[in-house]
Amino acid sequence: MGKNEREENGFDPENHNQEEEEEKKKQLKEGEHSVERIFENQEVPSWRKQLTVLRAFVVSFVLSILFSFIVMKLNLTTGIIPSLNVSAGLLGFFFVKTWTKLLHKSGLLRQPFTRQENTVIQTCVVASSGIVFSGGFGAYLFAMSERIAKQSTDTLDFKKLSLGWIIGFLFIVSFLGLFSVVPLRKIMIIDFKLTYPSGTATAYLINSFHTPQGAKLAKKQVRELGKFFTFSFLWGFFQWFYTARDNCGFASFPSLGLKAFDNRFYFDFSATYVGVGMICPYIINISVLLGGIISWGLMWPFIEDRKGDWYRADLGSGSFSGIQGYRVFIAIAMILGDGRYNFLKVLSRTLLGLFHQLRYKDLSSELPVANHSSDVSSQSQLSYDDNRRTQLFLKDQIPIMFAVGGYVAIAAISMATLPRIFHQLKWYYILVIYIFAPALAFCNAYGCGLTNWSLASTYGKLAIFIIGAWAGAAHGGVLAGLAACGVMMNIVSTASDLMQDFKTGYLTLASPRSMFVSQIIGTAMGCVISPCMFWLFYKAFNDLWQPGSQYPAPYAVVYRNMVLLGVKGF
Repeated sequence: MGKNEREENGFDPENHNQEEEEEKKKQLKEGEHSVERIFENQEVPSWRKQLTVLRAFVVSFVLSILFSFIVMKLNLTTGIIPSLNVSAGLLGFFFVKTWTKLLHKSGLLRQPFTRQENTVIQTCVVASSGIVFSGGFGAYLFAMSERIAKQSTDTLDFKKLSLGWIIGFLFIVSFLGLFSVVPLRKIMIIDFKLTYPSGTATAYLINSFHTPQGAKLAKKQVRELGKFFTFSFLWGFFQWFYTARDNCGFASFPSLGLKAFDNRFYFDFSATYVGVGMICPYIINISVLLGGIISWGLMWPFIEDRKGDWYRADLGSGSFSGIQGYRVFIAIAMILGDGRYNFLKVLSRTLLGLFHQLRYKDLSSELPVANHSSDVSSQSQLSYDDNRRTQLFLKDQIPIMFAVGGYVAIAAISMATLPRIFHQLKWYYILVIYIFAPALAFCNAYGCGLTNWSLASTYGKLAIFIIGAWAGAAHGGVLAGLAACGVMMNIVSTASDLMQDFKTGYLTLASPRSMFVSQIIGTAMGCVISPCMFWLFYKAFNDLWQPGSQYPAPYAVVYRNMVLLGVKGF
């Protein structure tokens, strides 16, 4: 066939070659943007091999102690706890990568370090350190103590803190939330395609670490981490030389003047708070600063000038019949009002999203979930990654009967044992909580997937008022309400954390079984590490609860007075 004949038959060789080149460029472009094509030649280990006892869990245990200490310190000072998922993934990568390099040089390395194992470490560490928050060491649990009871109007209804019953209580209530949302993992991750921003960001970071370029970047990040860690340590050590007693040294230096110092306006030169301010979103930092200026700069001095008129002049600064009552109850009103608004907002978005998902399954754009591009090449790239991830995510199933049986068994054990720890918390209170807990855990996990915001403390406050009012003052409603808050917070908090980790595992091809086992082991670690860490603070600082101390635990007083409102009214 000659050139003219080919052209007459509609075949143009120049156009054909051009189309082939465009197709090749298109495939190359798709390969550059596809995450899983980078790892397609790497074998994904089985879920058992992802759980390396002498490597992943030893590193997880060490990092859990470090992170639990950091979170406990923040919990007992400001009560603001930033997300540490990314930090856990970075440090886990650094430690295990260093470990495997040494083993490789010595010829003892049997299994390479994978991104799935990195995800297991991150899950375990976050689950362990998360118990510091859900355990209520700066909130409901500490509010049960005699120290906090002395600050409130009710000084009789308290429970003596003991390391034994605290550990037992956490082991009873911390695992139930894990079983409540396991059957819904496919619906949340694959069907609804919820984003879970923290889990997604952590997965992208872990994926990048395990590429040649990402390993170099992680090395630089750890080097910078070491520099600032050294600076922070030396700065704290330097300040120690100038601290002779309490309220002395750099931490109490009147940098803005003596009058401002009397109203709590000064810079304490704490590297911890500077670091928290760098991690937290700017809107939180602005809100905290604005709240400090309005309260300590304007409201409290104004109210103190009316001493003897608005309240008795002979009352101490810590009395709830005096200035402390104004501080606490105004803060409680704002927290409850804002919490109610956000609860209704997230609940309405959750219900609206479910309505659109169930009624218009083909209109996935109705939900604020993962972005879907209309570009053909993007759809092709997404389909390859999603198909591979979905295939492996559904490969290792967790039986529904196992989840349901585990939930029922733990609920039965809780109803039998919790009343022995808190005799005010009757078994039928616990039964009511466990009946409604799965629905609330689902709402919290779904809302967290949309907004990255867990409302565990809001659901805990809901339990405080309902159970506290139900029990009443005559039947120990204070302790019953605080204990019920602990039960509810642990369920909904661990449920959203697990679903967040499922999202990370989905994006890194980690098995759901390894994620679930890692979450259980991390939770068990946290049930021991967190109480021991709290006990160190509790025994080392006798002024742990006092407003002007280094560790004022502000939310403990707030939770104590919330339950008093629920039990006794105004």
